[in-house]
Amino acid sequence: MRRNALETAIGALVIAAAVGFLAFSYMAADIGNVAGYKILARFDRIDGLKEGSEVRMSGIRIGQIKSLSLEQETYFALVEMEIDDAVKLPEDSSAAIISESLLGGRFMALTPGGASKYLSEGDEIRFTQSPVSLEQLIGKFIFAAQGEDKKQ
Repeated sequence: MRRNALETAIGALVIAAAVGFLAFSYMAADIGNVAGYKILARFDRIDGLKEGSEVRMSGIRIGQIKSLSLEQETYFALVEMEIDDAVKLPEDSSAAIISESLLGGRFMALTPGGASKYLSEGDEIRFTQSPVSLEQLIGKFIFAAQGEDKKQ
Protein backbone atom coordinates (compact mmCIF):
# COMPACT_ATOMS: atom_id res chain seq x y z
CA MET A 1 0.00 0.00 0.00
CA ARG A 2 2.81 2.38 0.86
CA ARG A 3 4.53 1.66 -2.46
CA ASN A 4 1.38 2.68 -4.42
CA ALA A 5 1.24 6.04 -2.62
CA LEU A 6 4.92 6.68 -3.43
CA GLU A 7 4.38 5.83 -7.11
CA THR A 8 1.33 8.11 -7.24
CA ALA A 9 3.28 10.99 -5.70
CA ILE A 10 6.17 10.56 -8.15
CA GLY A 11 3.71 10.38 -11.07
CA ALA A 12 2.04 13.60 -9.92
CA LEU A 13 5.45 15.33 -9.74
CA VAL A 14 6.33 14.16 -13.26
CA ILE A 15 3.01 15.46 -14.62
CA ALA A 16 3.44 18.80 -12.80
CA ALA A 17 6.96 19.16 -14.23
CA ALA A 18 5.70 18.40 -17.76
CA VAL A 19 2.94 21.01 -17.43
CA GLY A 20 5.51 23.52 -16.16
CA PHE A 21 7.80 22.86 -19.16
CA LEU A 22 4.88 23.24 -21.59
CA ALA A 23 3.85 26.55 -20.01
CA PHE A 24 7.44 27.83 -20.11
CA SER A 25 7.83 26.75 -23.76
CA TYR A 26 4.61 28.52 -24.74
CA MET A 27 5.69 31.77 -23.09
CA ALA A 28 9.27 31.58 -24.40
CA ALA A 29 8.12 30.89 -27.98
CA ASP A 30 5.98 34.05 -27.96
CA ILE A 31 3.14 32.23 -29.74
CA GLY A 32 0.31 34.33 -28.36
CA ASN A 33 -1.78 36.72 -30.39
CA VAL A 34 -0.56 40.23 -31.06
CA ALA A 35 -2.94 43.08 -30.32
CA GLY A 36 -2.43 46.03 -32.59
CA TYR A 37 -3.33 47.72 -35.84
CA LYS A 38 -4.01 45.97 -39.14
CA ILE A 39 -2.18 46.79 -42.36
CA LEU A 40 -2.30 45.28 -45.85
CA ALA A 41 0.19 44.23 -48.53
CA ARG A 42 -0.27 42.85 -52.07
CA PHE A 43 1.99 40.19 -53.59
CA ASP A 44 2.01 38.34 -56.89
CA ARG A 45 2.86 35.10 -54.98
CA ILE A 46 2.90 34.16 -51.29
CA ASP A 47 4.24 30.59 -51.53
CA GLY A 48 4.32 28.98 -48.08
CA LEU A 49 3.00 31.93 -46.07
CA LYS A 50 0.12 30.99 -43.74
CA GLU A 51 -2.32 32.64 -41.40
CA GLY A 52 -0.57 32.97 -38.05
CA SER A 53 2.91 33.25 -39.60
CA GLU A 54 5.20 35.75 -37.93
CA VAL A 55 5.82 39.32 -39.04
CA ARG A 56 9.37 40.34 -38.12
CA MET A 57 11.46 43.47 -38.21
CA SER A 58 15.22 43.15 -37.67
CA GLY A 59 14.57 39.52 -36.70
CA ILE A 60 12.18 40.43 -33.87
CA ARG A 61 8.54 39.37 -33.93
CA ILE A 62 6.33 42.45 -34.17
CA GLY A 63 3.12 40.91 -35.46
CA GLN A 64 1.40 38.07 -37.24
CA ILE A 65 -0.46 37.31 -40.46
CA LYS A 66 -4.22 37.59 -39.85
CA SER A 67 -5.66 36.62 -43.23
CA LEU A 68 -4.75 35.72 -46.81
CA SER A 69 -7.09 36.26 -49.74
CA LEU A 70 -7.10 36.52 -53.53
CA GLU A 71 -8.22 39.76 -55.13
CA GLN A 72 -10.75 38.89 -57.82
CA GLU A 73 -9.95 41.87 -60.07
CA THR A 74 -6.14 41.78 -60.12
CA TYR A 75 -5.45 38.20 -58.95
CA PHE A 76 -2.91 39.48 -56.45
CA ALA A 77 -2.61 37.86 -53.04
CA LEU A 78 -3.82 40.23 -50.34
CA VAL A 79 -2.11 39.77 -46.98
CA GLU A 80 -3.55 41.31 -43.83
CA MET A 81 -1.11 41.70 -40.93
CA GLU A 82 -1.62 42.75 -37.34
CA ILE A 83 1.27 44.83 -36.01
CA ASP A 84 1.99 45.57 -32.34
CA ASP A 85 0.78 49.05 -31.34
CA ALA A 86 4.22 49.86 -29.90
CA VAL A 87 5.79 49.60 -33.39
CA LYS A 88 5.22 52.55 -35.72
CA LEU A 89 5.98 51.80 -39.37
CA PRO A 90 6.94 54.63 -41.76
CA GLU A 91 4.61 54.77 -44.76
CA ASP A 92 7.45 53.93 -47.20
CA SER A 93 8.30 50.66 -45.42
CA SER A 94 8.72 47.50 -47.51
CA ALA A 95 7.61 43.90 -47.00
CA ALA A 96 9.26 40.69 -48.20
CA ILE A 97 8.37 37.03 -47.73
CA ILE A 98 11.44 35.19 -46.45
CA SER A 99 12.25 31.51 -45.81
CA GLU A 100 13.26 30.56 -42.29
CA SER A 101 15.48 27.78 -43.65
CA LEU A 102 15.62 25.34 -46.55
CA LEU A 103 13.10 23.10 -44.80
CA GLY A 104 11.29 25.64 -42.63
CA GLY A 105 8.27 27.82 -43.20
CA ARG A 106 8.09 31.42 -44.31
CA PHE A 107 7.59 34.70 -42.50
CA MET A 108 6.99 38.33 -43.41
CA ALA A 109 10.02 40.59 -43.03
CA LEU A 110 9.35 44.32 -42.81
CA THR A 111 12.01 46.92 -43.52
CA PRO A 112 11.28 50.40 -42.20
CA GLY A 113 11.51 53.35 -44.56
CA GLY A 114 12.55 56.91 -43.79
CA ALA A 115 9.23 58.77 -44.14
CA SER A 116 8.02 61.04 -41.37
CA LYS A 117 4.41 59.78 -41.69
CA TYR A 118 3.43 56.40 -40.26
CA LEU A 119 1.09 53.65 -41.40
CA SER A 120 -2.17 53.40 -39.49
CA GLU A 121 -5.14 51.02 -39.31
CA GLY A 122 -6.09 49.75 -42.78
CA ASP A 123 -3.16 51.34 -44.66
CA GLU A 124 -1.20 49.41 -47.27
CA ILE A 125 2.51 48.69 -47.68
CA ARG A 126 3.23 49.62 -51.30
CA PHE A 127 6.70 48.10 -51.70
CA THR A 128 6.58 44.30 -51.63
CA GLN A 129 8.83 41.44 -52.70
CA SER A 130 7.47 37.94 -53.33
CA PRO A 131 9.38 34.88 -52.13
CA VAL A 132 12.19 33.41 -54.18
CA SER A 133 11.35 29.96 -55.50
CA LEU A 134 14.19 27.56 -54.75
CA GLU A 135 12.89 25.14 -57.40
CA GLN A 136 13.00 27.83 -60.10
CA LEU A 137 16.53 28.86 -59.11
CA ILE A 138 17.76 25.27 -59.27
CA GLY A 139 16.06 24.78 -62.65
CA LYS A 140 17.66 27.92 -64.07
CA PHE A 141 21.06 26.84 -62.76
CA ILE A 142 20.74 23.36 -64.31
CA PHE A 143 19.58 24.67 -67.69
CA ALA A 144 22.27 27.36 -67.69
CA ALA A 145 24.93 24.72 -66.98
CA GLN A 146 23.58 22.52 -69.81
CA GLY A 147 23.72 25.50 -72.18
CA GLU A 148 27.37 26.09 -71.26
CA ASP A 149 28.21 22.43 -72.05
CA LYS A 150 26.63 22.68 -75.53
CA LYS A 151 28.66 25.78 -76.41
CA GLN A 152 31.99 23.99 -75.85
